Amino acid sequence: MSESVILARTELGFPWPTVDPFLFCVYHDDAYPAGNEHMGPNASLAGRNLGQDFEGKDGWRMYHGRKIPGFPAHPHRGFETVTIVRRGLIDHSDSLGATARFGGGDVQWLTAGRGIVHSEMFPLIERERSNPLELFQIWLNLPARDKMAEPHFTMFWSDDIPRTVFTDAQGGQCEVVCVAGRLGLSDVQVPTSSLSSLSPLSSLSPLPPPPASWASRLESDLAIWTLKLSPRAQFTLPAASSSQVRRNVYFFKGQSLAVAGESVAVGSRLELRADRSVKLVNGDSPAELLMLQGRPIGEAVAQYGPFVMNTREEIQQAFADYQRTQFGGWPWGNEAPVHDRARGRFAKHANGLVQEKS
Repeated sequence: MSESVILARTELGFPWPTVDPFLFCVYHDDAYPAGNEHMGPNASLAGRNLGQDFEGKDGWRMYHGRKIPGFPAHPHRGFETVTIVRRGLIDHSDSLGATARFGGGDVQWLTAGRGIVHSEMFPLIERERSNPLELFQIWLNLPARDKMAEPHFTMFWSDDIPRTVFTDAQGGQCEVVCVAGRLGLSDVQVPTSSLSSLSPLSSLSPLPPPPASWASRLESDLAIWTLKLSPRAQFTLPAASSSQVRRNVYFFKGQSLAVAGESVAVGSRLELRADRSVKLVNGDSPAELLMLQGRPIGEAVAQYGPFVMNTREEIQQAFADYQRTQFGGWPWGNEAPVHDRARGRFAKHANGLVQEKS
């Protein structure tokens, strides 16, 4: 009997389990109500543990926010955050002087490196209707030689992120969005009849990750993909470059899915053999998956709160450096800044470059 392509499976909790080179993955899905005059919830906050509200009362959370949901100013060192906003908006501000409002499929990739302070607030800009928010935040480790790299702020706008729809022989469809990692069309079995639905490119080549990122090294074979399958659609994940690569697939929306012939319930995380292709066969409802893969960095990890280094001594140094320097200080008027309600999606980079989106 051949060895199963599924190496391990666990239920999804909060956060989702990850493996090297990933440190952390959390899925936020909040059904926020209409916003008030401050862009906070137009609802009573009574009974919530403000500042530490993670319980999901009424289908939404304030997190560390007190008037507006989100995460006020907090430091990081030694790793990267990749934030994929599927619905809703995030208002970003940081100690580099960069600001942004992004959402609707946009991705922010932030290299904390030697140290950065940032805030991530969730403005509820709609006053006459609800403000749903759905996002992933993924923490990606940095190797020891890059942990003290210069901080780097990158925006991937939704329109620029490679994506395409594959159609199987029965007409089922799978949309693949490549936040990181190339997907060669020659790696996927695609019926000739479906070629008109594909991107004109010969492959889905990712946008360039930050320069110090583990993802910037070809040998890392790092990929961050989302997949959306129509009912009864079939799709084959191509094999990665080697058996050293580790691959996790998170089945977070849908009802049922067959992975390499094995039935998988929604709310499951699967670790798959990355050096084998694997066939996905969806059930009778639309399904969505997140895939994280990469060659492990293979170094010791010392983590305490917002700092991820290689040794306990480096963690202690991180705290000492933050207390002494505040990683450059906080140039904003409060710890939870938000932008004007009428402001559209934009990014102002630390070098002064401004990007405006519709």
